[in-house]
Amino acid sequence: MHPRSLFRSAALALAISLTLGAPSAFAAEKAATTAAASSVQRAAVAQGLYELAFSPTQNALFVASSGGFGDAAGPAQVLRLNPDSLVVDARIPLERKAFGVVLDDAHNRLYVGNTVDTSVTVVDTASNKALGIVQLMEKKVGKDGKAGYTHDLRELVVDSPNNRLYVTGHSGEGSVLFVVDTQSLKLINTIPDLGNAKAPGLTLDAANKRVLTSNLLGEVVTVGTDSGKVEQRFNISAEQPMNLVLDPSGKRLFVTDQGLEMIRKYQASSIPGFVSKHPGQRVLVLDPTTGKELASIATDAGPLGLLLDAPRKRLYVTNREAGTVTAYDSGSYRKVGTYDVPTHPNSLALDAKKNVLYVTIKNSDEDEKGSEESVARIVL
Repeated sequence: MHPRSLFRSAALALAISLTLGAPSAFAAEKAATTAAASSVQRAAVAQGLYELAFSPTQNALFVASSGGFGDAAGPAQVLRLNPDSLVVDARIPLERKAFGVVLDDAHNRLYVGNTVDTSVTVVDTASNKALGIVQLMEKKVGKDGKAGYTHDLRELVVDSPNNRLYVTGHSGEGSVLFVVDTQSLKLINTIPDLGNAKAPGLTLDAANKRVLTSNLLGEVVTVGTDSGKVEQRFNISAEQPMNLVLDPSGKRLFVTDQGLEMIRKYQASSIPGFVSKHPGQRVLVLDPTTGKELASIATDAGPLGLLLDAPRKRLYVTNREAGTVTAYDSGSYRKVGTYDVPTHPNSLALDAKKNVLYVTIKNSDEDEKGSEESVARIVL
């Protein structure tokens, strides 16, 4: 797969093993893993699935479908699924391909990243209609004389009380952070200096007025939401820092270190002097203000998506290459369960009230072109 396709697909996507010392602990993990197999419900719903979001207000699951690429591609759309049956209740047509999503449930808005068009589509989740498109960057003519976008998109986060949407625009020539006013639906700032490498990770620390991003230079970069500038950056031991999630306390930052060979080859070809020093396949736990490493959690192959259920002390990780979702105690970092969801589990959403986890699952290269991809429902 070409590196550009890699990051669009969310492999865009991307160790200190915690061993279980006591036989009773091992038995408990085995029991949890075995019990997990019967709790997974799965449905194929559309081509080119990416991120998803659960809405408690609408009691609905919203899933981005790019439609895929090539002659067999389907329509670009957002699917509204029944969260219990995974039946498609509505299909919301889009003008542009859908990839990342973030939900502002308080305002009945779903923001959809149009990665290949460097724009965001705004969807009204109450009426199931697209309201419009926010263009984040215009095309530029390159050395080859062809016009194209210099940056593509990955993650989005929304600060609902302050009416702000943040989107990473990543490029090997210099990644940026786009800032959108969600009332006017206008781009109000483009913040540079996220690093001359892909910047796949993004999370919001609203309490401390900052946004944290990761890049493939092995950095975490902090942007002040008031200052509109990079305020801090630090190197971490993760070579392929992908998704980020912040503990609500603000004292721990979880980072997937993916460890894929194709990303390693991309880094070797695009980062001067790059030498791989760690195989990845872990989640790092960091102090978000200093970058100090607090823990390293071994995962299955290709960890990508992260979801923290802080009240229940659970951390969920999609392992894209292994075809699993692993669950950890977020206090002790002990693995407490594994859910088999082959082929490539991608993104996560949670119905916190019912304690149900949702996962998008992508096909492999061996699957028939044009075949639908799946959503899994896991009763925890």
